[in-house]
Amino acid sequence: MAEFGSFAELVLTRSDERGDGDAFLFLADGVKGKEPERLSYLGLDRTARDIASWLQERGLAGRQVLLLFPSGLDFVKAFVGCLYAGAVAVPAPLPSEQGQHFRRVSGIVRDARVGAVLTLAEHAPEVEAWLKAEGFSDVACLATDQGAVGDADAWRDPGLSPKDLAFLQYTSGSTSEPKGVMVTHGNLLANEAAIARSTGNTSESMVGGWLPFYHDMGLMGHVLQPLWLGTTGVLIPPVSFLRRPVRWLELVSEYGVNASAGPNFSFDLCVRRITDAQLEGLDLSSWRTACNGAEPVRAETVKAFTERFGPYGFRPEAMFPCYGMAETTLLVTGIPRNRAALLREVDAAGLERGVVEGPYLGALRRTLVSSGVARAEDFEVRIVDPETLVECAEGKVGEIWVRGASVSSGYWERPEVNAEIFGARIVDQEDLGTWLRTGDMGVLGDGELFVTGRLKEMVLINGRNIYPYDVESAVRALNPAIGTGAVFAVDTGGQEHLVVIHEIRAAAAGADLKTVTAEVQQHVGREFAVPVGNVLFVRPGTVRKTTSGKTQRTLMRKLFLEGAVGALHSVLDPAVAALVEAGAQAAQADGPAPAEVG
Repeated sequence: MAEFGSFAELVLTRSDERGDGDAFLFLADGVKGKEPERLSYLGLDRTARDIASWLQERGLAGRQVLLLFPSGLDFVKAFVGCLYAGAVAVPAPLPSEQGQHFRRVSGIVRDARVGAVLTLAEHAPEVEAWLKAEGFSDVACLATDQGAVGDADAWRDPGLSPKDLAFLQYTSGSTSEPKGVMVTHGNLLANEAAIARSTGNTSESMVGGWLPFYHDMGLMGHVLQPLWLGTTGVLIPPVSFLRRPVRWLELVSEYGVNASAGPNFSFDLCVRRITDAQLEGLDLSSWRTACNGAEPVRAETVKAFTERFGPYGFRPEAMFPCYGMAETTLLVTGIPRNRAALLREVDAAGLERGVVEGPYLGALRRTLVSSGVARAEDFEVRIVDPETLVECAEGKVGEIWVRGASVSSGYWERPEVNAEIFGARIVDQEDLGTWLRTGDMGVLGDGELFVTGRLKEMVLINGRNIYPYDVESAVRALNPAIGTGAVFAVDTGGQEHLVVIHEIRAAAAGADLKTVTAEVQQHVGREFAVPVGNVLFVRPGTVRKTTSGKTQRTLMRKLFLEGAVGALHSVLDPAVAALVEAGAQAAQADGPAPAEVG
């Protein structure tokens, strides 16, 4: 593989190599019997030069440019156009309505000091009105789908280096306010190489899927990986999958997709919502790498997906649990190729103490899923005590620390945070350099990484560490009426209380929630030996998630304490109820809080 100075240089090379060959196929609605929209490598190159010349003419090289597009090939053209111009792309969700999306994107425009917005003609009037209302009078808006916008022949190579910024990846805010991760061209090239090495992708691989392009997994895995490989990417919009999950599998079957990714919830959705009749005629035997990148990956989902779709050609070794984040560009670890996912049962009490051991006969167990190994040429991974900053011994749970060429230089204009998060040093190993503190908890066993939860979301009750994910999984498995959930703790003046919030599936609207609540209290109390005086059952869609499917427990805790979580049925401890009532009154007095988006 040739060495490139920038990702823009790589795309230029691919254009020369592939010419009229398909770079991307896009199916806006459905797969079977539909003719895809096609974008050749030469077509992408020509359009990117056109957009880049417009940006360069307006002095936007080195400036941030916001991309507001629905999923589609126009996003790809605009993103590559920014790379060609030497501008810094800022992908963001297209605000579909006034409210939380616009509020979040307004924050991005201010934080990133955006110089222009690229979008489609059908959305330009709404975007221009929003920019005017927010006072962004100096931010130009360009519709990129109205023919030539610049002069492709006037485009100038910006002479980029690996250290130059390629884009800002605004995090989806699973535990905090969104921040712009600074991803350089060097980071991009390093991580795309790491993805290819870990998954076994080659120029012969067909890559595709449904993930949003503004999210790191969709952008890095489904848009930029095909370009890095010099192959074809085949894509459908997220809404197509969410409305009819079988379309993802149809995409794999119809186009012989070899590599496709999704967070854990998407695999679970396929198991629950795809009918036997919809599976008729599907062939999933081409699917070699099904990247499951939610944290942590659920053992139940891995087993259920593999068993359900095995008869249709899906092999156990195709399931590819992995670990990564925007701060590392994307991928950090993945399981060794041609091996099924590794599930490890451990003693539940030991895990709460921060030690992986057992399991012991008759004792409660937890099942962990390996997220694989870090290839030596790509990353180093350590487990570190988050309090003492001393490296943990193998088998001891601690914070996951990583370093490598894919780790970004930090968050946009957050020097103090960057010093703490991206400049961490391990005690007694200070001379070995700095590390990224991921904020995730995990453990190493036989060289493999097992992610156990988020550092800031750990619940401490009666001196015991409780993993919210474990409680959520136990509750969800108790009754088919129970859907996704969020578990956290609240403090009522020195005493911690566990709060369990779970959605009730739409198909189970008539369930006896009083009885189900009692079952949850008894089951969690028995399994985890903690009192459960606070259980809320809510409507589908109430539990907030990030764009990658991660539960926003911190946000749910905030909404709960403000009295902003409406329940179909609830049981609250009197002290907690008083806390919520006081919080609701304070929130009402302060006026509506800005909504947060994942």
